[in-house]
Amino acid sequence: MSGQPLFQGSYVALITPFKDGALDEAAFRKLVSWQIAEGTNGLIPVGTTGESPTLSHDEHKQVVEWCIDEAAGRVPIIAGAGSNSTDEAVDFVRHASAAGADAVLVVTPYYNKPTQAGLMRHYEAVADASDVPVIIYDIPGRSVVSMAVDTMVKLAEHPNITGVKDSSQDLSRPTELGNRIGGGFSMLSGEDGTALPFRAAGGHGCISVTANIAPRLLAEMHAAWQAGDIATAMAINARLMPLHAAMFCESSPGPVKYAASLMGLCGEDMRLPMTDIDASSKTKVKQAMRDAGLINA
Repeated sequence: MSGQPLFQGSYVALITPFKDGALDEAAFRKLVSWQIAEGTNGLIPVGTTGESPTLSHDEHKQVVEWCIDEAAGRVPIIAGAGSNSTDEAVDFVRHASAAGADAVLVVTPYYNKPTQAGLMRHYEAVADASDVPVIIYDIPGRSVVSMAVDTMVKLAEHPNITGVKDSSQDLSRPTELGNRIGGGFSMLSGEDGTALPFRAAGGHGCISVTANIAPRLLAEMHAAWQAGDIATAMAINARLMPLHAAMFCESSPGPVKYAASLMGLCGEDMRLPMTDIDASSKTKVKQAMRDAGLINA
């Protein structure tokens, strides 16, 4: 795959604000516009960080529509559209395509553990149904199944499959994929803590949890890397590393939603089975935010 990757830089896996158990449209729109003003390169609604497993299908589609409407073409929207049912994933993909998303993010099917052949057929069905680029989301820590490099190389032959969000934590993969697929395949890290090493190995950016609360710093880090200012990128990365760790002191998005509430971005409400983080975790999050300069108190 030749040419430049479609997606580069700092992308945010958006949280989904709730109020009294329902979607909080006002808070979500506020978050989207704030992200854009802070320099985020692109938005990903209704991924795992957006608590997509607890949204109804109608709510899922509503959040995608709000995101596209509020962004109004200012930055790319990569809509979460995955499911462990291929038919459901196809439905989400068709909706996001019709609603005006710039691409869709499709996770490897969780729980049912398909073979590599099953993964091939799943992604081919999704890509055939899509009018926009498809980004593979490989996250074996949550979905259990992992996509083999050989499978990804074959899928990249499909004209609609143009990139990967890689949460495998294997830092050799960007180099191998770049060698085998070419520079036009967008390789985005799904791990904040290893995003900079991922770029050093040939990656193009990150889909970030921490960017929900530190969008400007992360956008500046990726911009510095792309400009060849390695020292600045490394300094920002070092500053944010304790914050990255704090965002995963409990299952995400608990810590980042609490952090967002401290910044007045939205409430910390989540839907069961996700619950408020423990008091000791709140202390860790607050301290990391202070150290990063995000809050004073």
